[in-house]
Amino acid sequence: MREIISTKDAPLAIGPYSQAIKANGFVFVSGQVAIDPATQQVIAGDVAAQTDRVLRNLSEILEAAGSGLGKVVRSTVFLKNMGDFAAMNAVYGKYFSTAPPARSTVEVARLPKDVLVEIDVIALA
Repeated sequence: MREIISTKDAPLAIGPYSQAIKANGFVFVSGQVAIDPATQQVIAGDVAAQTDRVLRNLSEILEAAGSGLGKVVRSTVFLKNMGDFAAMNAVYGKYFSTAPPARSTVEVARLPKDVLVEIDVIALA
């Protein structure tokens, strides 16, 4: 069974995709960027501020699916500049302080809306 997850407490999808899909005991959350769900605009700030907003967006989507950040088993972090790794990692570590998920971090040429960071996750439902 496949269930589409959607919440107004996270940014609306900006293309033909779902915020998340719940299937076979997992929640697959689409990549989130630093958009404030109240305004649907990218927030101002550095990579630390953007990472915080991204993780709050991910948390809201996971909560809507009956899951949470504590159930994340895998994440992928996309950075515009690998020089921002330490700042991103400091914020990321506050959200995943115990039993952090498996993770990949990659530098990319460009991200949607020219943000500095995008993160997607897979969690237990």
